[in-house]
Amino acid sequence: MAITHADLAPGPRSTELGSKTGVSLIVFSSLCGLVSFVLCLLAETTRSEATWILNVKGGSVGGGRYECVYNGSGKTPLFCGIGAFLGLAIAVIIQHAFMIVAISRSTSPPLIAWDPDSRASKFIACQAGILFLTTWVCFAVAEVLLLIGLSVESGHLKKWRRPRPSCIVVGEGLYSAAGVFGLTTVFLASGLYLTALRALKLRQEEDNVRQEYSDRQLPSSGGGSGAGTETGTGTVGPPPFFKYMQSASL
Repeated sequence: MAITHADLAPGPRSTELGSKTGVSLIVFSSLCGLVSFVLCLLAETTRSEATWILNVKGGSVGGGRYECVYNGSGKTPLFCGIGAFLGLAIAVIIQHAFMIVAISRSTSPPLIAWDPDSRASKFIACQAGILFLTTWVCFAVAEVLLLIGLSVESGHLKKWRRPRPSCIVVGEGLYSAAGVFGLTTVFLASGLYLTALRALKLRQEEDNVRQEYSDRQLPSSGGGSGAGTETGTGTVGPPPFFKYMQSASL
């Protein structure tokens, strides 16, 4: 059975895109994104609402005025919003930080060292750029929406039962929209990881083909034994280490 360069190549390091560490981090960040989405839905169902009442002073109906009262302190949606905000931030930071470290430490960066004039290289580079931009846009929108919800819910933690002349509440669907944008962010970031992984695999396949082609062009090392051919190809003997292993097995 012939031994190729792919068989002798070392396994993926922990900082490489296709390593087990990379897959584990991507799965963990995806779970953080799902948890953030669930917390957004929980915050949407428990968000504070205001009820308007007529406050009559001195028993005179004409001298009364309308005031609003919150239906809760807003602690539950506030804590859910904080958890969703942090969970989404952790997911995005882990995914992008790992990809930056993996690509920077790679011996052949998949999106840089590849032939820039090839059609596949241009397509993958364009796809990666679009995914990168849309990921950060969705992330920014989700975090801004969550910050708006947190600022509103934190405004009536104390004395929320007291009637007020005006009440600020979170609009219906704000937390749900933040959850959708956050979930989209995680999916887009995972797509960016898969795109980089695909580019890396294609680059490795290209390197293997070039290496095999260069090996076939090596001249014969057998001197005048006639093992070589006129086309410049020949049978390359095994390394000394493998010769020693063969003799030892005999």
